[in-house]
Parts: sequence; structure tokens; C-alpha cells
Amino acid sequence: MNTDDIARVKDYLLNLQDQICAALEGEEPEIRFVEDKWQRAEGGGGRTRVLTNGEVFEQGGVNFSHVAGFKLPPSATAKRPELANRQFQAMGVSLVLHPKNPFVPTSHANVRFLIAEKEGEPTIWWFGGGFDLTPYYPFKEDVLHWHETAFAACEPFGKGMYPKYKKWCDEYFYLPHRNETRGVGGLFFDDLNEGGFEQCFAFMRSVGDHYLQGYLPIVQKRKDTPYGARERNFQLYRRGRYVEFNFIYDRGTLFGLQSGGRTESILMSMPPVAHWQYNWSPELGSPEAELYETYLKPQNWLGI
Repeated sequence: MNTDDIARVKDYLLNLQDQICAALEGEEPEIRFVEDKWQRAEGGGGRTRVLTNGEVFEQGGVNFSHVAGFKLPPSATAKRPELANRQFQAMGVSLVLHPKNPFVPTSHANVRFLIAEKEGEPTIWWFGGGFDLTPYYPFKEDVLHWHETAFAACEPFGKGMYPKYKKWCDEYFYLPHRNETRGVGGLFFDDLNEGGFEQCFAFMRSVGDHYLQGYLPIVQKRKDTPYGARERNFQLYRRGRYVEFNFIYDRGTLFGLQSGGRTESILMSMPPVAHWQYNWSPELGSPEAELYETYLKPQNWLGI
């Protein structure tokens, strides 16, 4: 792997973090991200940026990390035994935003690049990432816009890319113990190295660059929607699902913790407040029931 290529990926990721943070701060009249730079004893570090108690975002984090280690953790090698006992570098930008208004969806995105090396053997590298949307009170026009943006990110790379990675997202962000998806999906891809470095890097950039195009218009449209205690309580209840997924299933969370990553940066994805309620179910015909009945099931939103 060419060191210049590694530097290009890192430069892109640092610039992406800057662009996303600047755009999100543009939605907040006063609050700004607080940056925390950190180093890791085993190798590498990052810069964590967190925004709290904003008028639009109750809490959000946009992280960059570039870490190295002598052995990939079990979460990375369980399904790929050829990666065992390899030194690695992992770099990426990851973000989660928890808005204050229940009518604004939570959103998540990440793009990442991993390199696994072993003396005397060819270097293994791959890209991964995606973005997904978790509404509480969804609007179909917002969901369509989100998936149209995902389609636009994939379109230059072939007709089959959006259906493939949309399906992967539906399957990945799924809670089997609840029999529901985490939200309305988007894109998810991993282990991408087919077609060579330049094409894979371009696809990763396209996914990263389309995130704001998908999310900001929804934020701007819904952030001033009136709401009351009922909507707030439902938002907090549904945030509990976010916590369940991240702690039980999310590969990024597991990779970070198992590789000795910085715990505070890894867990910045957690909502600041969440509720659990025993044996609760929504009233038939209610807006809350519509989320379960219509939106937490994989669908072909674009009809393609």
C-alpha cells in the first residue's frame, strides 16, 4: 500500500470532519463543537468533537480517528481468519446526531479505511461505511429524500450499488430480539476493495459527501415543529433501541472497545437521555403505531 494513498485518505477524512462540523454549527445560533484531541499508547489517536445542549441538537459527536495496533480484535477476524495476527491501521470519520425535537430524526454516518499487514504477505486493505436514518415521527417525503440521496451517491458506480448496499443496511441495522429495524435504513458497505483503490476510494468519498445533502434538508424542515410531552417521551423510549443496537450488535462499537480504543470517543454515539418502559406498545391508529407498522420494516422506497 502506497503511503501517499494512505495520506490522501487521511486528508479527505480530516476535511470531511471539518465540513460536517461547520455545516451542523450553522444550524445552531450559539453552541459550537468542543474538540478533544487524544493519543493512544499502542499507536495513533484522533480528534473527537462533541456538541451538547444546542437548540437543534441535544447531543452530537463527529469523530476522526487514525489508530494502529499489533493485532486485529475478534470483531474484525471472526469472519475473516486471514486477518488474524496482522498489524493494522484503521482510520475513519464517524458521527451520530441526537436532535432535541422528536420530529427531527437521529442520524448516523461513518466512512473508514483499514489496512492489515503481515511481513512476507501482501497487504490487505478495504473501505467501509454508510449512513442511516432513525426517525421517531417519520414523514414519507423525508424518507424518500434520504433514499434518493443514497441512490445519487451510488449511481456513478453502477446500477446495482444502491440496491446492494441499501439491502445490506436494512439487514445490518436490525434488532432480532425486537423484530424491527433501527430506522428507515440508507446505505451500509464493508470489506470493499473490488475494482482497485481509486474506485473504492471514490465510492467512499461519494458516500461521505452525500451525507449532509441527505440530512440537513430534513433538519431544516422539521426543527421548529411544535411538540409536547407525549412526543418527547416517545423519542426517549425509542432512543433506548439505539442503545440496545450499539451495545449488542454494532461492529464499530465492538471493534473500538476490543482494540483498546478511547472509550469516551466510542460511546459518544449514545443519546444523552433514554428511557425504557416495561411491556409498552403504541395505541392502535396512533402516530407512534405508524412508525412500527410502516417504517420499521424494510421497503423498496424508490421502487427500483
